[in-house]
Amino acid sequence: MTEPHDVLIVGGGLVGASLAIALDRLGLQVGLVEATPAGRMPEVFDQRNLSFAAATVNALTALGVMAKLRAPTGPIRRIHISRQGDFGRVRLDAAGYGRDSFGQVVVARDFGEALEARLAELVNLTRYRPARFIALDAVVAGMRTVRIEDDHGERELSARLVVAADGTRSQVRQALGIDAQQHDYQQTLLVARVRADRAPDGTAYERFCDDGPTALLPRGDRHWGVVHGVANEDADAVAALDEAAWLQRLQQHIGWRVGRLTASGERSAYPIVRVVADRLVAERAVLLGNAAQTIHPIGAQGFNLGLRDALTLAEQLAGAQDAGDQALLAAYAQRRHEDRERTLAFSDGLARLTSNPAILLKPLRSLGLVAVDAHTSLQSFLVGGAMGFRGDVPALCREEVA
Repeated sequence: MTEPHDVLIVGGGLVGASLAIALDRLGLQVGLVEATPAGRMPEVFDQRNLSFAAATVNALTALGVMAKLRAPTGPIRRIHISRQGDFGRVRLDAAGYGRDSFGQVVVARDFGEALEARLAELVNLTRYRPARFIALDAVVAGMRTVRIEDDHGERELSARLVVAADGTRSQVRQALGIDAQQHDYQQTLLVARVRADRAPDGTAYERFCDDGPTALLPRGDRHWGVVHGVANEDADAVAALDEAAWLQRLQQHIGWRVGRLTASGERSAYPIVRVVADRLVAERAVLLGNAAQTIHPIGAQGFNLGLRDALTLAEQLAGAQDAGDQALLAAYAQRRHEDRERTLAFSDGLARLTSNPAILLKPLRSLGLVAVDAHTSLQSFLVGGAMGFRGDVPALCREEVA
């Protein structure tokens, strides 16, 4: 048994690493259990394009992560939303809201390296890597025991609070006996970067189709990040297309808004399944990020929501005598309720509505697009959520750092 931790985080991905950074300023003794050995990036830090909402950019700037990014980010200054086969579209411009951008596009690999650089600077963090979570043992004298396996064999760690940040198929969630509701969208997202006649100009395009969304995101390296949804039964065939056929397919879905698509990088595929935990907390344990809720990436809300989980928990722990106090955890769950429920409803509703091919829905969707484009009040509601300002927002998300 090692020295006890105040907080033990299982999972060193986007949310787990961000939480460790947020907790360091509190002076808590934190442990981080990571599956990936030193010198390697977790698989989640690949060539995916992450859309950071403005609230996320604020927080990561305050935590010193944005300054560690080595590649330029791509500002999202305008958003163009449409649906194939429907009339109408929604156009949003950050300048109309007195802002330079709605958020930033960051390559996951670069973000992972920035997180790693910040983690290396932390003074109150103990990293266990590579390590594999095995089991949870009973709570004794206010401490939760966690069994892991690493290069030294099986060992026990203890903490006042155990944080499950170990992803969609969370083993910690299962060990806690927390059930999760699942829905398979029968869609696969293919992700790549592409070049086009027009370089990115700050406009993000979201095009809805029967088999899923297609988005073009303005990266900072003169490429566009593409996210292309296909039906599961077509995923292997689309992934196997040669570059010319792949670009032709994208062109048919996105149109000619950025001119001709001229080149594509390697494609990665991600099946889309919604997984929502029945509850967020248990005795001396809490779920964060994808372990708590894995949502459809439509609208790019997943990591942004998970980061707000982490930052809210860090706020709750500030000044706490006992990081695993049940009243503290109940207050955390209450604070996360509105943001979580509204984001879950938004992403799921939008995914189902926009991919439904029913003829009767076409005029209703079209009228909805026209209405949102014409009414600033409807746009403001959409923009506030997209920027991460929904519900009880953590302080670091609200504070813009010059």
